[in-house]
Amino acid sequence: MTGTHPRLEIRNIVRDYDGKRVVDNVSLAIQPGNVTCLLGPSGCGKSTTLRIIAGVDMQTSGTIHVDGHLICDTVFRVPPERRSIGLIFQDFALFPHLTVGDNVGFGLSGSRKDKLPRVGELLERVGLSHYINEYPHQLSGGEQQRVALARAIAPRPSIMLMDEPFSGLDNRLRDGIRDETLALLKDEGTSVLLVTHEPEEAMRMADEIALMRDGKIVQRGAPYNIYNAPADKAAVAFFSDINLLTGTVRGALTDTPFGQFLAPGVPDGEEVEIVFRPQHVGIDFDRQGKGPNPTPLAGAPARATVERARFMGSESLVEFRMDHDQSMIRATVPNVFLPKPGTVMWLTVRRDRCFVFRKASGSVIKP
Repeated sequence: MTGTHPRLEIRNIVRDYDGKRVVDNVSLAIQPGNVTCLLGPSGCGKSTTLRIIAGVDMQTSGTIHVDGHLICDTVFRVPPERRSIGLIFQDFALFPHLTVGDNVGFGLSGSRKDKLPRVGELLERVGLSHYINEYPHQLSGGEQQRVALARAIAPRPSIMLMDEPFSGLDNRLRDGIRDETLALLKDEGTSVLLVTHEPEEAMRMADEIALMRDGKIVQRGAPYNIYNAPADKAAVAFFSDINLLTGTVRGALTDTPFGQFLAPGVPDGEEVEIVFRPQHVGIDFDRQGKGPNPTPLAGAPARATVERARFMGSESLVEFRMDHDQSMIRATVPNVFLPKPGTVMWLTVRRDRCFVFRKASGSVIKP
């Protein structure tokens, strides 16, 4: 049966608290061995969804299925401990009075001797074999996270739920531990639902991202598709800084400092928003009052003046004031590029990297 059904499927989950809808008709399907990230800002319903799946909260309506079998609706409910679902949370929740080895073996059945092979195997995998007889307070935050991971995986759950598990770690450790965690989960064949508010974490770990906002999933897809084909302006802005132009449609076209943009199907007089990221702004030097020639890909150049430039480590951020309307445009450039304030330059925008949305509805316009 597992070959024809998702490992985890939630259907039309709704959760109301005191008359407020916190989770609004959420549906998800996670295939065996895949990692899905539930991504969104704080308070959007991500953690509530996770708690419902784990069985520590109860949905108002909707159903949860594992390998095609119903495990929870509003009447029938498999207890949390019988769902074959592992949990890892922000605070690790290790037992302070138990050794590292006993923490890892806590969810296993049998005697301490019976548990030892599995405990030893996992501690070796996370590089902590020599800490088996130590206590959690003797470990660093990163080491505690690895112990929590080993403990959650020890009973071989078919599904792992992770709620912001790396948020308490030092930035220098986070990437390495995320990669180690993902490798271990993949080797175990575990299906993962990861809750995070960090787009970079979701992009790094996920096979699929479900973007959540105000209790609803607004877009689902592979990281590449979510990033490059966003459902609305807010989706673009969630993943990166944005620049924004506003224009009025005339004859399915809207005029901007960078030339005309297509707006097929939009009535005359309606406003549209053209959104593009700083890394897709081209910069050219002023040549006696002239910029580069227009091209189909980059459109027309627009004259601007440098307001400020800052080196950010791997790139430089340059802010420009547009001659056209005195609005600000931000551009990022790899490595060091620090033109002086007041320098006149010409900007272009990659047409294939611009998103055009109807201002009134926020819906994307596809040429």
